[in-house]
Amino acid sequence: MSDVAERLNAALGDRYRIERELGEGGMATVYLADDLRHERKVALKVLKPELAAVVGAERFLAEIKTTAHLQHLHTLPFFDSGEADGFLFCSRPHAAIRGFRASSRRRRGGWEGPEVGGRLSPRIGPPPRSPASDRR
Repeated sequence: MSDVAERLNAALGDRYRIERELGEGGMATVYLADDLRHERKVALKVLKPELAAVVGAERFLAEIKTTAHLQHLHTLPFFDSGEADGFLFCSRPHAAIRGFRASSRRRRGGWEGPEVGGRLSPRIGPPPRSPASDRR
């Protein structure tokens, strides 16, 4: 287990127990964790410390509060959020979708990457001119 995961376990030990890292992006790391109070698996998203220092706890928690009001079939609800020992976190249900990427790729006949834009752009043409671009 990484040093960060161990520090998280120490900071959130009464609420969550980190099992393993699920993924990492530019802004945060997501861990699979046990919600000890409710005995369920959760995806625990932890903002990277260097970003947390810039964004600040108040803004992060305000954004969580705002997005917690969203209700949509394809949006998972928030269970919890907060700050512990300098870590800003939020938890959501763990939606284990095994093999999704592979099966999705098979159905589409492969990844649709940057080459799609290259095939489409000649058909679409150049972007429309805006009135602002005519005021030189």
